[in-house]
Amino acid sequence: MITVTVYSLGEGCPHCVRTCKCLTVAGIRSTVIDITVDEDARRFVTERLGYAQAPVVVIDQDPAVHWCGFRPDLIQQVAARTGASS
Repeated sequence: MITVTVYSLGEGCPHCVRTCKCLTVAGIRSTVIDITVDEDARRFVTERLGYAQAPVVVIDQDPAVHWCGFRPDLIQQVAARTGASS
């Protein structure tokens, strides 16, 4: 089983909300971390991964497997890999 973490700007971010909804519809469980309140998470996203926008999606807590923005194509690839239904 894979783990999916979404680093989000909260409910006011339309791309973050759409990403989380798309993950849910695809049958993929995820953990959402609000980087507006979690300073360590914000530093991880900006300094370690190098992103300046959200959401940032990290698969299996592996900094080599991640993306930012609303990417339904990549969500579907993860769903296919895990056997989740879309």
